[in-house]
Formats: sequence, C-alpha cells, structure tokens
Amino acid sequence: MNNTLSGDELLNVLEALSNPYRLKIIAILYGKKQYVSQLARELGISRPLLYLHLRKLEGVKLIRGHHEISSDGKAMKYYELNSFSIPLDERLIAQTASSLTIKHRRE
Repeated sequence: MNNTLSGDELLNVLEALSNPYRLKIIAILYGKKQYVSQLARELGISRPLLYLHLRKLEGVKLIRGHHEISSDGKAMKYYELNSFSIPLDERLIAQTASSLTIKHRRE
C-alpha cells in the first residue's frame, strides 16, 4: 500500500478496518494465504457475508485475491495480505486533511 494516502483514501482504509470480522481476516491472512471456504469456517460466517468483507478489504488494497486450481481440478479462490503500514498520528491527519472531500448536507 502506498504511504501517500489522500484524506479520502485514509478514511476508506479506516472504514474498512472498523469491523471486527475484517480485522480477524487480516489476522488470519497474516503470513499465509487462505481459501474462501476455510476463511468462512474459521470465522464462523457464511461465504456471501465473507465476500462482502473481502470486497471491502480488497477495495482499499489491504488484501488481494486470486484463483488457483487444486490437484483435483477444482478452481479455488485464495486471498492473501498485502503488506501495509499506516502511521496513524497527528502528522498524518494534518497532511491528509486538506484533501478530504466534505459533502455538505442540505438543511
């Protein structure tokens, strides 16, 4: 992950990380790839729900997915973690704040 995030990109990453299942997915993928069915079993959630979480993490480039063919010829979707570091501190917030998109509410 690029360390020069815009304010909107930082918010998207923080939003993706604000869910306990997504944090658990990152923990499971730390140091190894895992296929979807195994991830779902390990987390105790359905595959459709898992795919929603995976899509969110993949959308902000924290993880990546790819297909592999098993020895019996079955296509399996694997996910692995992208290396990332987000030094969240007052400096990063000050640097990215000017690039935030703020949508004004209509009163």
